[in-house]
Amino acid sequence: MDPHTSNRCFKQCVQILAGLACCLMLFQTRAAAIQDTGLAAEVKRRPNHPLELRNRGNSADEPSRLPADASTLQEPVGVMVLSQALALALTRNPQLAAFSNEIRAREAATLQASLIPNPVLGVQASNFANNTFSGADADVVTLQLSQLIELGGKRAARTEAAALNKELADWDYETQRIAVLTQVTKDFIEVLAAQRRLQLAQQLIDLADQVVKSATARVQAGSVTPLEETKAKVMRASTKIEWNRAQRELQAKRKRLAASWGSTEARFDSVQGELTSVRQPPSLQQLLQRIKLNPNLARWATEISQRQALVRVEESKVIPNITVSLGTNKYLDGDNYNLNAGISMPLPLFNRNQGNVMAAERQLNKAKDERRHVEVQMTTELNTVYQQLHAAYAEIVALQETVIPGAETAFKVADRGYRLGEFGILDVLDAQRTLFGVKIQYLQSLADYHLNVADIERLLGGSLNPSTETSSESLP
Repeated sequence: MDPHTSNRCFKQCVQILAGLACCLMLFQTRAAAIQDTGLAAEVKRRPNHPLELRNRGNSADEPSRLPADASTLQEPVGVMVLSQALALALTRNPQLAAFSNEIRAREAATLQASLIPNPVLGVQASNFANNTFSGADADVVTLQLSQLIELGGKRAARTEAAALNKELADWDYETQRIAVLTQVTKDFIEVLAAQRRLQLAQQLIDLADQVVKSATARVQAGSVTPLEETKAKVMRASTKIEWNRAQRELQAKRKRLAASWGSTEARFDSVQGELTSVRQPPSLQQLLQRIKLNPNLARWATEISQRQALVRVEESKVIPNITVSLGTNKYLDGDNYNLNAGISMPLPLFNRNQGNVMAAERQLNKAKDERRHVEVQMTTELNTVYQQLHAAYAEIVALQETVIPGAETAFKVADRGYRLGEFGILDVLDAQRTLFGVKIQYLQSLADYHLNVADIERLLGGSLNPSTETSSESLP
């Protein structure tokens, strides 16, 4: 066959192939439009959850809702308040960064699920390298273009399931964000309490120094034996040990707070807040009514919708797909060609995907059971934490109104009486230990109160007292 004939045949084959490709693309585009219409109708039919996720679709970009310079926030080197710690955690916490990448990955998976299958191009040469064949049996080149057509709403169901899976990632990010903010708040409270505990230890050292001076003066005056001075010095040494312990605990808690924004060293000097800002908790019934706002519980509405979408995905596979093909045979020893068209589909005689449908339905039932379990678990946890909060508040009130004033009065009387010779050194030391003990108890009660408030706000997914405005320099 001469070169001119070969070139002319090749051009004709390309023209035929282009025409076939246009026909298949028009057919597939029409099928995709029908599936898109079905997907839109399905999404429209799906009821909105009463608690729509706040800023849905932007959860992965949480730092973008912070101030414009939030991404360049630097850790304070002086006094740090709670709002600064929270902002650093939101922009630098490694766990939140991992959840952000997960959201973007599921967005990409949703895009992939919405794509239609690619057409398949086939080229086949037959009867070549043999001069004994001629006519219909001569050299022939076959060009064929085939396209898989998905039926039964597979693409729409697949896309819906992927979109709901992305919404689950949004909920998971919101849950993790609240968990991180709660942990940062609790670590901040721990540092604040440790600072106050160190201050109390220093005050106890000062009190012990005063007692030692008083005992030394009385020994020098011959009023008491040197044994009392020794007892006073032993007590002072014990208070210094307590101060060293409080100092080490403070350093450990400072590093733990800094770790929440990915730092291995605490560069700030101290934290500032008001532990004594407390108020009577609301009733338990009011809090139980708000627990459904928690993202960890609210996400289960989307979880169940996603499991239902997976059921529809498996049900759509019951209807087999079809493959349409168009092609041409070009006979190279002449100027003849013919067109081929075909359609193929599997026969669902044995495998109708019934096993996967049943498995998806069981997974749906499992999700409903898990939702009830989570609701009971969170309600129980809320009740437990609320009782702890109420107990801490009652303890704070009792210590403020009765215990601490009485301990302070007892120490002042014992100290003054010792100087006048009315009491012994053991009375002073006992009053001193009692005063320090009740102040430590008061500090621990304050810390427990705020720690329990943080846990309750995590369970509620919001503020314990939403109508109360809190200062950025104060604890919630």
